[in-house]
Amino acid sequence: MRRKRISTYCLCCFLCGMLLLSLTGCGKGEAHTRVVLTTGFNKDEIFRIETMSCTLPEAMVYLTNTQDQYESVYGEEIWKTNLNGVTLEESVKDTVLAELAQIKTMNLLARQQGVVLDESEQKLAKEAARKYYGSLNQTEREEMQVTEEIIENLYAEFALAGKVYEYIIKDIYPEISDDEARTITILDILIKTCTIDGTGRRVAYDENAKEDALKRAEDIRRLAMEEDSDFEQLVFQYSEGEKGTFSFGKGETEKAFEDAAFNLGNGEISGIVETEEGYHIIKCISTFNREETDANKIKIVEQRRGEVFGEEYDAFVESLTRTLNEELWDTVTFIKNEEVTTRDFFDVYNEYFGL
Repeated sequence: MRRKRISTYCLCCFLCGMLLLSLTGCGKGEAHTRVVLTTGFNKDEIFRIETMSCTLPEAMVYLTNTQDQYESVYGEEIWKTNLNGVTLEESVKDTVLAELAQIKTMNLLARQQGVVLDESEQKLAKEAARKYYGSLNQTEREEMQVTEEIIENLYAEFALAGKVYEYIIKDIYPEISDDEARTITILDILIKTCTIDGTGRRVAYDENAKEDALKRAEDIRRLAMEEDSDFEQLVFQYSEGEKGTFSFGKGETEKAFEDAAFNLGNGEISGIVETEEGYHIIKCISTFNREETDANKIKIVEQRRGEVFGEEYDAFVESLTRTLNEELWDTVTFIKNEEVTTRDFFDVYNEYFGL
């Protein structure tokens, strides 16, 4: 069971999460069937959406920075990861392609809406480009085939995508009640009924092991119900999950877990609750957390605003013509050069545009 935390929603979240438009087609109906052309493209042109084009150097900036971000955390061994025949490199390539397609599409939407960068925003894009390009060594510039002008254009397009997003949702502020946004705080004892293998896949216990897990959960609950029991101590002693309190709202956990937890009063302890992770014993610490509920209201508002933008975006992309230079894109690979370590492209953008 995945427990979601409160987070700030922004354009970056939208671009990386919604993936409403990719050049392989998605969304509503058959209107998004892929059109693949390998002729009629300009030199180094990866794809074209109406009048917007993406070049190989632009794609390499995104791809190389993403590659080096992964490697800085996980090391180069991460690229040996393979899930269902799809390598992580192929997955990252697909994500980069989709993100670039979204940014180009949102720039087209900005034109339709009459949204443009003002002089100060253009200046920020220029300054950010100067800083990032200046941080590149000669090998990085040559490997990515990039110029300062290309970097400036990428920053300007990303900024315009953010601006049109804010423009479309500027008047969307839905009222969210305390009940809808209510969060509760609990302690949870988890006895697992599965393991996670090397690929991240959940592997369930066999029946005997699951019966043993249930018996342990029942024994622990009996201890929890004793008059002088210290539930927090039982969590630290027996739980195979998170230790300590955590807060969550509706829709953020499995329904069985949510229903059991939200039906508890302060200080009450649940029965055995089964989820895909295992058996839980839940103690309610607080049925209402003012601070967390207010934070959750902000999260829900941003979700609703994102949904409004998504509807506008979906309607806009229905009639767009999109073409992918599949022949060129299939030749694109990660740069394997120890002198190429750039990973600050997005950090520099955030520094200047404050996302």
